[in-house]
Amino acid sequence: MEAKIYYGEYTLRHWIELMLKGNIVLPPYQRNFVWTETKVLGLINAFTNKEFVPPITIGLFKKDGVTQNLILDGQQRLTTLLLAYLDLMPDAATFKAKNEELTMGRLAEGDEIDEYGGELDDILDWTFQKLTEKGKSKSEIESKLIPGNYKNLNKKLPEIFFEERYLGFSYIVPQEDETIQQQKFYSTAFRNINIGGQALLAQESREALYYFNSEMPDFFNPSFCKEIKLKTMGSNIEIPLDFVRYMSILSQYRQDGNETKLAKGYRSNMEGYYEQYIYSVLGELTISIFKDFNTIFPDKNYQPKLERLSESIRLLDLSTKSPFSSIIDMDVYLFGLIYQIVFESKKLNSEHINDLKRELSTQINDYKSDDSHKRSPNAFKYMRPRVVNSINIYSRYVIAE
Repeated sequence: MEAKIYYGEYTLRHWIELMLKGNIVLPPYQRNFVWTETKVLGLINAFTNKEFVPPITIGLFKKDGVTQNLILDGQQRLTTLLLAYLDLMPDAATFKAKNEELTMGRLAEGDEIDEYGGELDDILDWTFQKLTEKGKSKSEIESKLIPGNYKNLNKKLPEIFFEERYLGFSYIVPQEDETIQQQKFYSTAFRNINIGGQALLAQESREALYYFNSEMPDFFNPSFCKEIKLKTMGSNIEIPLDFVRYMSILSQYRQDGNETKLAKGYRSNMEGYYEQYIYSVLGELTISIFKDFNTIFPDKNYQPKLERLSESIRLLDLSTKSPFSSIIDMDVYLFGLIYQIVFESKKLNSEHINDLKRELSTQINDYKSDDSHKRSPNAFKYMRPRVVNSINIYSRYVIAE
């Protein structure tokens, strides 16, 4: 698809007004604000010294007669700009302590409570829109702040600071009004943008493919995914459960029951494999290797099965378990669980959970006793048996729904 691209610059004050008035918005697939206070102060210093700051990329998106200006690249910079204007910084440490205080207080009083007390902004899952939802001006936002969310940056920048400094932009206008074509265009554009700062995880980059479809973003990334994490080898990075990975592999297995064909031909391009699955779910392409989505979820009613899966995850204590130390552990626990609940419409037999855990642990230890398997767990020749063996183990501990 062709697109016209316009270039220019706005004063920092104008960028702030665009955010406050909702004239530029974050697409749902954009990641949370992840910059540290050090990076925030570093960008403020760059503005102070009038150094070069990479421009913002905005895209025009039309849907159902409504036009939006989407922030494709530059969320962290724009959020920092708004925080500098308000002289605020999300305070994760105080938020955690304050939330625990609120929760314990309400439990002592016997009250029902929602996560984060229903009062605090979730600073751990935060974008600048948490602030712009409070008001359209600095004073209005400040009047609605709750202690335990934010701390002061102590910069106290004058208004003239924002009026005398500029930040550039590129503005993309697709030459196509048809919604699906725009969705595909922006999915590709977002994935091709060279993000300045912290790199996106594969799942975060992939989210652009399905979040433009507003009907079912929660299918590809259910809420329980962020509760189950994998700690990557040699680092402290914890990666949330990649639900698309499990659903795509299991959907292919459900289609032909032959584990030797799983992801065949995609050894060096698993992201392409996941994309094919996503497009098949959205109905944009017919991919014969995957089981028809509507056969598994008639009328796309996937919520009941995902709710049962979430209940099973809690029954196995996976949401409170420490991060998985290896993809081997995660696969043995999750391939069979997801298959039996989602594809076989079964449920766990709660009377034998401890027996199930023991058998899963035994299988994991067997795999890890093989040095080759332990050294290259992502190799297809090791991944494929994990699928089948996990499914077989769970088959002994499930009952009809």
